[in-house]
Amino acid sequence: MSALPLRRASAPPENTPAVDAALLARLTAQFAATAADHDRSGAFPRENFATLQAHGLVGLVAPAEYGGGGATLATARRVIAAVARGEPATALILTMTYLQHHALTRADSRWPAALRERVTRDAMAQGALINALRVEPALGSPARGGLPATVARRHSAGKGEGDGWTIDGHKLYTTGIEGLSWLSVWARTDEAVPRTGVFLVPRHAPGVRVIASWDHLGLRASGSHEVVFENVAIDLAHAVDLRAPADWAPDAGSQTDIDAHATQQAWMTVLLGSLYDAVATAARDWLLGFLTTRAPGSLGAPLSTLPRVQEHLGEIEALLRTNRVLLDDATAAVDGGHAQPGTDSGLLKYTVTGNAVRAVELALQLTGNHGLTRQNPLERHYRDVLCSRIHTPQNDAVLVAAGKRALLSTGAVA
Repeated sequence: MSALPLRRASAPPENTPAVDAALLARLTAQFAATAADHDRSGAFPRENFATLQAHGLVGLVAPAEYGGGGATLATARRVIAAVARGEPATALILTMTYLQHHALTRADSRWPAALRERVTRDAMAQGALINALRVEPALGSPARGGLPATVARRHSAGKGEGDGWTIDGHKLYTTGIEGLSWLSVWARTDEAVPRTGVFLVPRHAPGVRVIASWDHLGLRASGSHEVVFENVAIDLAHAVDLRAPADWAPDAGSQTDIDAHATQQAWMTVLLGSLYDAVATAARDWLLGFLTTRAPGSLGAPLSTLPRVQEHLGEIEALLRTNRVLLDDATAAVDGGHAQPGTDSGLLKYTVTGNAVRAVELALQLTGNHGLTRQNPLERHYRDVLCSRIHTPQNDAVLVAAGKRALLSTGAVA
């Protein structure tokens, strides 16, 4: 993988906010104090984002050239992990904004400079959040292929107002929609030979309608509702990146394009992996308190004195340490300008999220009914960590890609 002129771990931009361990610990504790309330109500965590914005953390990753924080992946990962350890739905929404902001820094970004600057300055001044809207009822995830049913049509505004686009469509799983300011909408044009790409839509544009359908097992406060677009008009320049469908393939374009795509995928897997690893770490932290204070009468001592308990706790430690080593390695590679190939990023996601789920399952085995009681946070951590399996790339796609690569190395498959 060739080096990318995107970021270096040293010499962060002057406008990157200070992110010290004390601040992150305070954020974890503050968000954890209300996490159960958000889980029960499913309400958008507005107060959490107000706090993040007060510390300059919403625009942490946005392009430095437009006034953003320009942070490295290592810094972004520390923030996401700290937030997720307290309230993971907040961390998921913030992750999606960080990924969109990072995409604006990519060497292959085709976004107009004026819109990159607008999104960045909105984030810095107002804490404006942005997310990609890609999944559809019929299409599913675009990662599986196929054209989106969401359609953009050229229109003439008339009265000297200039040309633009009209968007119609239906999107699922729009994480954070109740608090977003910008929607990065995946759609196709109605041209004879359709192009696909990204249209930047203001969240409160006329014709944008939310269907409050999110009632999920985990990450309930992420507010990942449905969104319907009905004759939504946007400016011509808001078609920020349109290409022939084949040109969106990970191996399409120049080497710079291929490397930039690999870097974006590495950012996604590291941040999501850090999020779910943090959920498992929070579960481990609660478990430690339980094991050292729970002393059944039949034992006459805390559960922590039992070798069997110590063995299973050691297995949890092994899983979490493996995650930490893998995430550290991938982060260093990205910030050094050498992101791992997409197949390896997929394997990272598969391993880290699998380890996180297994760690929480072991904690449940050690606690029995206590762990599944709603008054304790362990059952919430379990519901939240299970959501890790849903994110793209899913396990089957990860393993097929890795298997094909192994076979290609032998010449057994074309």
